[in-house]
Amino acid sequence: MDPDEAAIEASGALVVALARRAVESALGSPTPPGPRALPAILRAPRGVFVTLRRFPGDRLRGCIGFPLPVRPLADAVREAAVAAATEDPRFPPVRADELPRLTFEVSVLTRPEVVRAGPDGPLDARVEVGRDGLIVEGGGAHGLLLPQVATEERWTATEFLDGTCRKAGLPDGAWRDPRVTVRAFRAVVFGERSPNGGVERVVLTPGASPGRSAPTP
Repeated sequence: MDPDEAAIEASGALVVALARRAVESALGSPTPPGPRALPAILRAPRGVFVTLRRFPGDRLRGCIGFPLPVRPLADAVREAAVAAATEDPRFPPVRADELPRLTFEVSVLTRPEVVRAGPDGPLDARVEVGRDGLIVEGGGAHGLLLPQVATEERWTATEFLDGTCRKAGLPDGAWRDPRVTVRAFRAVVFGERSPNGGVERVVLTPGASPGRSAPTP
């Protein structure tokens, strides 16, 4: 377990609020002032992804982030949120009048670590669906999938590795090539129950769509 996970969980509602306020401000909507002082965990570098979904139905509306801890968490959340709303190439930019129909989800990441086959089993046996997100790199290609993707698609660990290869533009099974690097990371995920509503931690259950736990502080 990430030693900072408790501190991250205590700040779940705040990181989601930072994401929404950043997008509201970028789109010219009225935005309440944020807190003057931030918890230490939000001032430390962290990887993060921000996901926007249409409500109801949870259809994806944008998702962008920083897989490596290169920015303080609060700054990374704000930048990723605005990019998810305005720069995701799969979608047109979000309009201000859409915000009341969108929910915000923030995934705070651990540092990615290389995963290799070893005496205790093949590489795919070392990937846990519902826990791990994956990054695949090889031949100048790069692909990343969050842990939520594997649970939503009901993938096995092998299918998850193949799916991440496809995201990188590589063929299925490329993760078996010793020239290809696979990294795994974990995510602590928080999301709004409804647009601008209460925030809950998202529970990633293998073989099922993401569920919700108790509300965060």
